[in-house]
Amino acid sequence: MLGEISVATLEFFFDCSSPWTYLAFTRLHAVLERTKANVVWRPILVGGVFNAVNQEVYDRRANPDRRKASYYEKDLQDWARLAGIVIGKPPVFPVRAVSMMRAVIAADEEGALVPFSRSCFEIYWGELKDVSQRPVLLEAAARAGLEGEKLLARSETSEIKDRLRQNTEEVIARGGFGSPTMFVGETDMYFGNDRLPLVEAALMRHT
Repeated sequence: MLGEISVATLEFFFDCSSPWTYLAFTRLHAVLERTKANVVWRPILVGGVFNAVNQEVYDRRANPDRRKASYYEKDLQDWARLAGIVIGKPPVFPVRAVSMMRAVIAADEEGALVPFSRSCFEIYWGELKDVSQRPVLLEAAARAGLEGEKLLARSETSEIKDRLRQNTEEVIARGGFGSPTMFVGETDMYFGNDRLPLVEAALMRHT
């Protein structure tokens, strides 16, 4: 139709167990507001991605370079300060994220993916609680205004499990290797919190 406005769409593949994803998730909302883009949230299991295509992550964690590790911590805190969030050092890291990410998909069915994901990020990275534990996930659900027992029961169904696995397999098949992985269009891929300015520019090109 004459005068019809095209709206860009962003796919956001993410796992709440990543601090850089917490940063991107927090900062992305302003990008979406400025670009008026649609977003498709795609929860994944980043451990499954690492196991398939990025196992060197485990080697770097086991044998960190002292100078790089020191700068990594500074960089993370600089970004957290800029984003206005708190990112600490959870005593359980990496955390088993499968129950949490299944619950994120279940929350999406109730239109509450964003508040529930935010609760998970805050509880894990800000309050340093173990989000693999059921009571912690129930707390996250309550903060998001959800009925926790119902949410977790739904998250344990084969349908939800399949969707998480399919999302994870899809991001790998499309070239992803971590979280967050973002797509503008089918093939225009961006990885990481610091790529958000490029994501915004791409979204503007697609409007």
